[in-house]
Amino acid sequence: MSQVNDFIQRLDACPMGTAGWSRFENLCTEILAFLFVPPLNQPTRQGRTYSGVNRRDAIIPNRNITANATENSKNWHHLYLELEARMILFEFKNYDATEIGHEEVNQTRNYMTAAMGRLSIMICSKIPNDSAHRQRNTVYNQDNKVIIFITKEQLKEMLLIKDRNEDPSDLIMDLIERFYIQHE
Repeated sequence: MSQVNDFIQRLDACPMGTAGWSRFENLCTEILAFLFVPPLNQPTRQGRTYSGVNRRDAIIPNRNITANATENSKNWHHLYLELEARMILFEFKNYDATEIGHEEVNQTRNYMTAAMGRLSIMICSKIPNDSAHRQRNTVYNQDNKVIIFITKEQLKEMLLIKDRNEDPSDLIMDLIERFYIQHE
């Protein structure tokens, strides 16, 4: 069995809700490293602020800051320039009965600092509700911060893109562009 198929099967088998939250976070971090390292650097799990008040699920450093970006890093270089995405923040929401709403978006917003940049990605077990979508528009209007939602199905799609030897970060670029088009 290929590594991609193994990841997809493990994602499908991961229980939603509190029963699978830790497994979901570990698996998603493993998948992100498979998809994006290199050109990105290894993820830091459960990165805490100095005071310990904030704990971010995963942070992946983006050191693709030079103009001579390789084919595999051109999207990350672009995101560094456009959104100052020095550190890519990932939050994992493996919700079952609970909705993914505006509170989860605000939590992610608060985790984004100037030193990290203005891009965050929420990997969700289900599609966030309307209030989450409206709130991320507010976040963009007020702070110029971009929060992208990626579902488990889209994460699987990125695995298949990688399996075809294409760049899975193209899907992230597509989602950002779709956000810009839909933003109001």
